[in-house]
Order: sequence, then C-alpha cells, then structure tokens
Amino acid sequence: MVASGLSNQTGAAVGALAFPVIGPVGVVAVRQYVAAAVLLAVGRPRLRHLTWAQWWPVLLLAVVFGTMNLSLYSAVDRIGLGLAVTLEFLGPLGIALAAARRRLDACCAVIAAAGVVTLMRPRPSADYAGMGLALLAAACWAAYILLNRTVGRRVAGAQGAAAAAGVSAVLFLPVGVLVALRHPPDAASIAWAVTAGVLSSAVPYLADLLTLRHVPAQTFGLFMSVNPVLAAVVGLLVLGQDLGGWEWAGVAAVVAANTLSLATRRV
Repeated sequence: MVASGLSNQTGAAVGALAFPVIGPVGVVAVRQYVAAAVLLAVGRPRLRHLTWAQWWPVLLLAVVFGTMNLSLYSAVDRIGLGLAVTLEFLGPLGIALAAARRRLDACCAVIAAAGVVTLMRPRPSADYAGMGLALLAAACWAAYILLNRTVGRRVAGAQGAAAAAGVSAVLFLPVGVLVALRHPPDAASIAWAVTAGVLSSAVPYLADLLTLRHVPAQTFGLFMSVNPVLAAVVGLLVLGQDLGGWEWAGVAAVVAANTLSLATRRV
C-alpha cells in the first residue's frame, strides 16, 4: 500500500517536471498511452464480444478517466500537487459519506467541508480556476468509482477497465500529435512523461492487485486517506511546493474525516 501511494504521487510530481515543455495535456496524453499498454496487456479484453450494454459504460468510463487525469494534472500545474490531490480526494470521500447513514458520518462530512473551506478561503494568491479543476477531478473520480462498479458487473475480470483505457488512449492520440507539433518535446520531457505514466498507472495498478489479495478492502480504503499527505510531502521534496499552516490544516481535516468514517465502520 505504501509503494502504491508513493508511486502514484511521485509519478504526478515527475510528470510536472515535463509541464514547461509539453504542458499538462502532453503529460496526460503520454500517461493514457502507458496506462492503456499496461491494462490491455493485463486485461486482454475481447472487444468483438462486448455487447452495447457492456460498451456504453466502458465508453463513459474512458471519457471520465481521461477527463479526471487531465483536470488533475492541470490543477497540479496551477495550485500544486498537495492541494490538488487533497481536493480531488473529495470524490471518493463523498461517495463513502453519501452511502453512510450514521450521525458520525454527518460529522465527518462537516469536518471535510471545514477543510475545503480552509483550502479555498479567499486570499490574494488563491487560484480558483486551479481549485475548480481539482474539484472537477474529484467529481470525475466519484463517477469513475461508480462506473467501475457497473463495468465490473457487466464485463468479466479486468477486461472492462482495459477496454476503457484503450479507448481513452485512442481519444488522446490526436491530442498527443497536436501537442508534439505545437511544442516539440525533447528527450527529457518524454522521459519524465513516460516515467509518470509508469509510476502513476502501471505500478499502482499492479501493486493494488497484489495488495487486495492480502488486505481487507476497508483497510485498503483507510490507507488511501494518507494520499493527500503523501502528495503534499512529495510535492515539497520533488517540486519544492511548500504548504502553509492553513493548507496543512485543511489537508488534515479532509484526511481525518475519511479516517474517522472508515475506522469506525463495521465490516
């Protein structure tokens, strides 16, 4: 679980090193290609045998997958890794709290909301466009979770996720070509982008597959709470993005809300 979380956040930070040359769009395009290569090799979907009832959630998942990554990386470019990932984390947190019926979960929602208000408080340096992109990534992550459930019920194994990754990569092909023509990449930027794709897609996916064989789903979900903290630490060490006291307080509130909700839930 530690390897998965650190790899995912380090991949995003490494990808940000290529932003000055190919921008977030170029990095996301490369990431989609890497994700598709890995998932298609693992899932081996039988595309010709999929029915329309199976295809439509796969297509929606592909669009959501690409939009989620594009909005997140664009947010990272504007507001930094730690803040972007914390706001994006509201997606799965919102899904978890919406399905709960306990008073404690309502308190957790209030704590998370307080954290968001702290992070998005008015100040001269606030980049609300970047925050909006991070919240769009959060909404896409929530949709991604719900669509994955639907795809998982209708398509066997990892075939649905693999097909969605392949479709998303195809959608990003013209984007990648356009970026390459307008901003010719150098070897370093391509290397950073490919590394980001491997660290943020291949390694977490395979690590999570192994982890979920040995760790209960609730424990796995609980550990995901540390991702905003890992993102803030990696952003500081790799990109030199330091958060202020109020930002750390907001991150802590969001993490605490998810931790409290999951830790007190019966299996």
